[in-house]
Amino acid sequence: MAIVDIPKKKTRLNNAEEIALFLSGIGIDYERWDNIGEVGPDASDEEILEFYSVEIDALKAKGGYVTADVINIVPTTPNLDAMLDKFNKEHWHDEDEVRFIVKGHGLFHIAPVGDDVASIEMEAGDMIRVPRGAHHWFNLCGDRTVRAIRLFQDVSGWTPHYTGSGKDSNYQPLCFGAAYIPHK
Repeated sequence: MAIVDIPKKKTRLNNAEEIALFLSGIGIDYERWDNIGEVGPDASDEEILEFYSVEIDALKAKGGYVTADVINIVPTTPNLDAMLDKFNKEHWHDEDEVRFIVKGHGLFHIAPVGDDVASIEMEAGDMIRVPRGAHHWFNLCGDRTVRAIRLFQDVSGWTPHYTGSGKDSNYQPLCFGAAYIPHK
């Protein structure tokens, strides 16, 4: 289950209802899909999309998403550091960023204008929707592995627009719940 950390408030949340309530207050949708163990994390992309088709269709209807895919990132992904450099600086998008974690871990940092940064460590079973225009950035955890369903309103709208604030440099890309596995 996700863990939310708000360092400046010395607050950590690890209860799904508390997390959803807190995140909704800063415009972020969070859900816990407890059927994650029913499809293997190493299933094919097509099997994963089929298994979660009901949830995906509900999100599509609610948010106007037109397509879904599965992204697979592992430590041996070619040009991994260059790819991650596109998303580990504060930015925003012209469309929502929707992710459902199937395997691995990821760390979203949400930076609401005029409010404290909240770091959300996500694992298999966690779904997040970061609305268009919301300032955020993303890091992998120590296992450098994440497999996630992504939904798009328009694939071309997924381009990051960097804020240049430097706020992201004040936060270490350290996950606080997942076991730390140093990368080489």
